[in-house]
Amino acid sequence: MSQRTFSVVICVYTEDRWTDILAAVESVRRQSLPPLETLVVVDHNPRLLDRLTEEFAARRDAASPGEEVRVLANAGPRGLSAGRNTGIAVARGEFVAFLDDDAVAEHDWLRHFAGGYDDPRVMAVGGRTLPVWASGRRPAWFPEEFDWVVGCTYRGLPPGRVAVRNVLGGNASFRRTAFDAAGGFATGIGRDGDRRPLGCEETELCIRLVRALPDAVLLIDDRAVIHHKVPVPRERFRYFRTRTYAEGLSKALVSHSVGSGKGLETERRYTTRVLPAGVARGLRDALLGRPGGAGRACAIVVGVASAAAGYAVARARSGVAFSHGPVAAYTPSPEGTS
Repeated sequence: MSQRTFSVVICVYTEDRWTDILAAVESVRRQSLPPLETLVVVDHNPRLLDRLTEEFAARRDAASPGEEVRVLANAGPRGLSAGRNTGIAVARGEFVAFLDDDAVAEHDWLRHFAGGYDDPRVMAVGGRTLPVWASGRRPAWFPEEFDWVVGCTYRGLPPGRVAVRNVLGGNASFRRTAFDAAGGFATGIGRDGDRRPLGCEETELCIRLVRALPDAVLLIDDRAVIHHKVPVPRERFRYFRTRTYAEGLSKALVSHSVGSGKGLETERRYTTRVLPAGVARGLRDALLGRPGGAGRACAIVVGVASAAAGYAVARARSGVAFSHGPVAAYTPSPEGTS
């Protein structure tokens, strides 16, 4: 396998995650396949931008190949999608990988991504994201089928290296040419700082990508592992309910963009097969006296109902507006770069 060049994009927005951001960057620096560069994109937070610029400018002279870190200001509207587009626009690698700002990648993360691109039809490779619970362990009531609520790989995804409809954005990579064909991440769908926890921007992009390139293949390789922090507030049922409702809103936006056929294709299998099996498993555990069984079964039912409510509300609204224009539109200015 020839050496492949990766630009790694880490989007950040708050100083509250300072230690996590540094840990994420350090995990990229230690990859067995060194990246060409790490791009840290700051979402409309001048103080954090200045602090990170100073932090990595001080390290630049001592950096070895694969350790270059550039700090950029989000050149688009506030939010994760525009931040990613900012990184894509300046990336110099043949491939662009994305890592959450509160996650650390295992040593061979990029190497496993690279292996998936031996087939020239492969346009994206995602990985497996494991939760790191702030309380030390998974809440007994929290079903693995809903680990996507906290940005992690959930029960129901196939194991190994397999073709999928879409990769998960916090642990994913794309050929740089994929964005030339399909444009960037849609703004107006994904996260926007601390506002309502929307998502699905990577789903919308992946569906659009396959439409632009009908022979494209998208993979998940579960050996490409990252460990994602789950803070205590996100371990609570209130967040679970809020996030599932927001997912329904997001799915409606995706359906508006790409149609309900592709927009909900994977979700139909998930809701008709994976979730009923989860409810049955929870009820069985409850009957056997195992802790959390009834709670997990109830959480699945509530999660489905909440997502359905969000979907219905969003579909009833008019005037949905978002953009997935070319990433060149988000090229940063020289100011705010390191």
